[in-house]
Amino acid sequence: MAKYECRLSGDFDRVLTYLHDGIMEGSASASYEDGSDYTAGEVRCAVRVYERYSYMGSNRVSLNLTLVGKGEELFLSAITSGGSQAVFWKVNTWGEEAFLDKLMELVEGL
Repeated sequence: MAKYECRLSGDFDRVLTYLHDGIMEGSASASYEDGSDYTAGEVRCAVRVYERYSYMGSNRVSLNLTLVGKGEELFLSAITSGGSQAVFWKVNTWGEEAFLDKLMELVEGL
């Protein structure tokens, strides 16, 4: 498992759409699995789950993206999982790290 978290500033909907589009366009095998949206007063939360095939690991990996915002103040948490073929412990996390690296590139482009 790999995790990336950061604080951002910007329009919630624009950032969420930008990240979604970038993830989907970043890999031919990427798929949007499901999502959830919640609003409480001024606070918004969007959860998105993506999967893609990892050629290096020969398996599928998932990316869970959570974006929380209040006005222009945003917090992003992204966690990847999967990517290992071992039974009791993880022996390769290349696919997870590559998926997360793609998201980090997108965030740096904001």
